[in-house]
Amino acid sequence: MQTSMIGAVYKNFLGHAPDWYKKTIIAFLLINPLLFQVDPYIAGWTLVIQFIFTLAMALKCYPLQPGGLLLIEAMFIGMTTPGHMMHEIEVNLEVVLLLVFMVAGIFFMKDLLMYLFTKLVIKVQNKLVLSLSFIFASAFLSAFLDALTVVAVIISVGLGFYSIYHKVASGKEFHSDHDHTSDTAVEDRQSDLENFRAFLRNLMMHSAVGTALGGVMTMVGEPQNLIIADKAGWSFVEFFIRMAPVTLPVFVFGLMTTVVLEKAKLFSYGAQLPETVRNILEDYNNHMDKGRSKRDTAKLLVQALIGVWLVVGLATHMASVGLIGLSVIVLATSTSGVIEEHAIGKAFEEALPFTALLCVFFGVVAVIIDQGLFQPVIHWVLSFEGETQMVMFYLANGVLSMVSDNVFVGSVYITEVTSALEAGQITRDQYDMLAVAINTGTNLPSVATPNGQAAFLFLLTSAIAPLLRLSYGRMVYMALPYTVVLTIVGLAATYLVLGDATQMLYDMHLIEHHSAAEAASGSASH
Repeated sequence: MQTSMIGAVYKNFLGHAPDWYKKTIIAFLLINPLLFQVDPYIAGWTLVIQFIFTLAMALKCYPLQPGGLLLIEAMFIGMTTPGHMMHEIEVNLEVVLLLVFMVAGIFFMKDLLMYLFTKLVIKVQNKLVLSLSFIFASAFLSAFLDALTVVAVIISVGLGFYSIYHKVASGKEFHSDHDHTSDTAVEDRQSDLENFRAFLRNLMMHSAVGTALGGVMTMVGEPQNLIIADKAGWSFVEFFIRMAPVTLPVFVFGLMTTVVLEKAKLFSYGAQLPETVRNILEDYNNHMDKGRSKRDTAKLLVQALIGVWLVVGLATHMASVGLIGLSVIVLATSTSGVIEEHAIGKAFEEALPFTALLCVFFGVVAVIIDQGLFQPVIHWVLSFEGETQMVMFYLANGVLSMVSDNVFVGSVYITEVTSALEAGQITRDQYDMLAVAINTGTNLPSVATPNGQAAFLFLLTSAIAPLLRLSYGRMVYMALPYTVVLTIVGLAATYLVLGDATQMLYDMHLIEHHSAAEAASGSASH
């Protein structure tokens, strides 16, 4: 009886995940307490690697459950505390609110998004031009909005396209209810479906990289940018100008990489939209245009106005991103007649699982801090001087951002450098250069892995990832050429261009020149 009960408990554990995966997670849980008793530092890095493993296996099992079990055990054995995890969540509360409210807000604007992007995909038949349009639009929006918001838009659009084709290919009407997670009804169109998946994967990855290209440019592009700008005392304009010697060349080479990948069809890029799918999307567009009532048109116009409010509100920082997202929910639902609780609740289904996973991730960040996992690297980098130190900061930030959250890495490094400035170990001009290296280092090489940037992680764990067969490994593979190009160009610009360009900007009086004496007096008054 006991044996059968244990077997039943084991079968329930992690549901239909593969047996080898279940045994691996159990092995992790058994090993970690023993390893922590032997060497806490090694145990900490082991936990980080195990958590990355759960992210890599996201298509086998959503990372929240196995990652959450590992974190709960880590707290019980003393790797970190619930209080520290709560502190990390509080520090990142804006990101949490963004996910809860902004993603739900985008859900209620999907009619407008589908209208605009369907027109774009149908009108622009050249795949290269379409890819450049997606990456440029993502970069531009991410420079003023949050990257997660932009990715939420792209995911919503991709899901809309996929569900439309899957529904029609299954023999149903546009307005019919349909389960697009099963391919049973479209087995006779498997070739077109796979090609369409590859096409959408291309657009998703181009857009995700675009958020990194744009997000690095401005102080509102990424959360760590705000932290760095605040520590350095830079305004919006000064931040953009200081970053420009690195970010503008990187942006140009990023677009050039897109052209090469699409033309040469490397790293799974270059997939074309099947003609049958294009015909279905055109039929859908015509169907919606013909059947659009005055109320539907009014809904699109109101959503367009809400979209303007969204862009203006975020670009001018009228309120935190999450609160603006909440305002979008209120405005979009009240003006479109969505007043039932269950109808509103559907909008939160996409965001809340990832929000819970992100909180677990903040717990892992707490482990990284409590066990001092990055301290040896930080001290080693600070031991260098001059241009070598700037290059090492860039590389160290990049490598650590591939493993951990780039917001955490950026905030840790800028705090250390600020302390060095206040202690008189570096001059103010050195500090400004290092701040640029830290910002670009955390934003650019981190596209290598989904755990490097929250936007990439959101895409990996979203509802569209399993539909498009977009696994952790595939994301790493498709991001590899961008990772190599952005990292090398960013490094070259940091080493070869940044110093000369900054001096030229000083001479043109576009940015303020800080002498060592000014820095020392500023530190003393501080």
